[in-house]
Amino acid sequence: MPEVSLADWNQFISDHSNAHLLQMGEWGELKNNFGWKPVRLLLNNEVGCQILFRRLPLGLTLGYMPKPVFSGQWSVNSEQLSVISDQFWKEVDSVCKKNRAVFLKIEPDAWEDSMTENQLPITNYQLRISPHNIQPPRTITIEIKDNEEQILARMKPKCRYNIRLAEKKGITVRAWDDIPAFHEMMTVTGGRDKFGVHSKEYYQRAYELFHPKGTCELLVAEFEGKPLASLMVFANGKRAWYVYGASNDQERNRMPTYLLQWEAIRWAKARGCDEYDLWGVPDENEEALEAQFESRHDGLWGVYRFKRGFGGQIKRASQALDKVYNPLLYWLYTRLVIGK
Repeated sequence: MPEVSLADWNQFISDHSNAHLLQMGEWGELKNNFGWKPVRLLLNNEVGCQILFRRLPLGLTLGYMPKPVFSGQWSVNSEQLSVISDQFWKEVDSVCKKNRAVFLKIEPDAWEDSMTENQLPITNYQLRISPHNIQPPRTITIEIKDNEEQILARMKPKCRYNIRLAEKKGITVRAWDDIPAFHEMMTVTGGRDKFGVHSKEYYQRAYELFHPKGTCELLVAEFEGKPLASLMVFANGKRAWYVYGASNDQERNRMPTYLLQWEAIRWAKARGCDEYDLWGVPDENEEALEAQFESRHDGLWGVYRFKRGFGGQIKRASQALDKVYNPLLYWLYTRLVIGK
């Protein structure tokens, strides 16, 4: 499984059309512009992963393997798969050591309820359950295979009402390309809702990489030509992801974010997607989420209050795994960075 070029990797992804957004070559190129080095490994055109290495002092790195295409074959159920797995992890070890990784964090492209701990190759390949995920582990996914009326019927009544209210109150949604204005809106939202915001250059580069391929759209909700809310939606194969979204503090009674999200769902459906991932809610079970969403306002609780209305299913990703190459520095990381 040698390292392969971006062109070869993109061909592999096109042959595995339901690969996750974070394994797309464009995502690696985006991160490459902002402190990460992508390395792409391929085995027999069957198993592949894009590993991102974050540069650290003294020539060290942290490795991150988000949602590899290898996912779905984590359990070793046959002699053939065992051989593939052995080769795979040997190559992963080699490239991680070459890049002087302290450890490699792996986030499988699988849901928690679809895998049990004894299916993970922990013993075979010296992996350990990680105490820390990079991506929000819990999300809401919306099934969008059915017609629009059926999708709307599964939403909360208040959400459907707000979508129609926005239309009645003159909100319109269209494709947009004003990245500076989008970034300004993101900055307003980040300050209001207390979350981090990327630089203008980051969103610009994301748009430049994905939009020409038709795998990303920037949408804006407006009233009388005045931008009120915007989002960036991505799609690959049968899946779509709502990754970045923002709104300012104007005309909020017109519910622009609801119509905006609905139009993003319609965009994904028009591209042939079956699933729309709302990307991140508080990491609590559904009972706790429903019991507390009206009283909690910290972290992702505000977005849960909004996202729950769209009628999706709450899911949790399989817990991240860590493969350690420098035990002492990993120990320091777990205590200093994540407090474990």
